[in-house]
Parts: sequence; C-alpha cells; structure tokens
Amino acid sequence: MNPLIVIPTPIGNLEDITLRAIRCMREAELIVAEDTRTTQRLLKAYEIDTPVRSYHMHNEHSVASGIVEQIQLGHKVALVSDAGTPGISDPGFFLVRECVEAGIDVVCLPGATALIPAVVGSGLPCDKFYFEGFLPHKKGRKSRLESIAGRDVTTILYEAPTRLVKLLEQALDILGADREIAVVRELSKIHEEYIRGSVETVLKHFREHTPLGEIVVVISPKEKEITQHVNKYQHLNQE
Repeated sequence: MNPLIVIPTPIGNLEDITLRAIRCMREAELIVAEDTRTTQRLLKAYEIDTPVRSYHMHNEHSVASGIVEQIQLGHKVALVSDAGTPGISDPGFFLVRECVEAGIDVVCLPGATALIPAVVGSGLPCDKFYFEGFLPHKKGRKSRLESIAGRDVTTILYEAPTRLVKLLEQALDILGADREIAVVRELSKIHEEYIRGSVETVLKHFREHTPLGEIVVVISPKEKEITQHVNKYQHLNQE
C-alpha cells in the first residue's frame, strides 16, 4: 500500500521547494490541497498536471475517509497546504491521524515552515523554544500570555496583521515593556522584515506603521534571576 505523502510548500518565494517535493507531486495521482487555486499556481510554475482536490478545515471530517479509501485502493495521494508544512497551524493533522489509524504509512517531507527561520533570524535564544501557534481570539488569550510571561524558553506565535497591535498592547501589560521580542513579516518575500527590540519599542513602530502580510512573533525567555554565590566556608577563613 502506498503511503500518504505530506509535502511542505513555499511560504513565499516559489524557489523554496525541494526537488523531492516536485517529484512527489508529479508522481502523485491526486493532490489534496487547502486551496486548489493557490496550489494550482504552484503546480503551473513547475509544470505539474496532477489532479487537485479540496481539503480544508471546513470539509476535512467529511472527505478524509474518502481519501483514506483512495490510498487503500492503491492510489498515490499527496497532501499540501497553501504555504508551509501541513498540520502546522494548517489542515493536515486529522487526515494524518486517520491514515495512521487505518494502518497507512505517512511520509512527511522536510521543507518550508515559517517558525524556524523566524526564530533563528530573531537573534533570540533558539536552542530551546515553545511553538504557541495562534493565540485564542478572546477566551483564554490572557491566560496564555501569562503563561508565556513565565517561560524560561523562547516562544513563537503566529498572528494576523489586523490583531498585531492588540497583541503587542496586551504583551506590554502582561510581559512588561522591556521584554525583548521580534516581529517577523513576509518571510522569504520581497518585503521580508525583522523588527527587533523591546515590547514597548516594537509596539511604537507598529502604531506608526500599519502591519501587513504574514506575521510571526518571537518572544524572549523570562530573565533569570542572578543569585550571588555565598561561600559557606567564608567564616572559617576569617578565623
């Protein structure tokens, strides 16, 4: 039985795709895609004529079983999202889980995702980090930010440009004005930009410059308290 092939697609620059990804999309008999129009532009750029079927958050529960059946019948199926790796803040998890439960192998190709270049290019510690994804719009948002405030590792968020200033205002109240962050816009695109600094200075920037495009927010770890080492034998040396 053929595996489900999970294929990352470019997050901006169409050159950010692997030769293996192109080959697998050509060899597939069906590509299931978050938005068929977006995927068709990618396929056209690389002269790939594989049929495409819609698979997104609104229909994934109803169509996943049919995709599993196609694989069980011997068809070669590939899964892509609009940009980046399926399953990372994009549809994909449910279909992968259905395939695993049906005994179908899943092969996920390495490739583009926004969080890795964002955290590496932020200049903030990236030896350990926590990927938060999108925060809740309303309920639970404050508690998530309070959790981030106490973390001793770097945190990565995705945010819509229309909600970025609100996020930074909440971060100012909860994380503090001096907490170091980086807001990364339009990764791999013409207007790629890293805005680095304290929450206060970054908020000031985006109050003056309307944020546009895809946004990644990288938040520094909580500062560790520096405790002075006390020599417990010091009194002996003074005698």
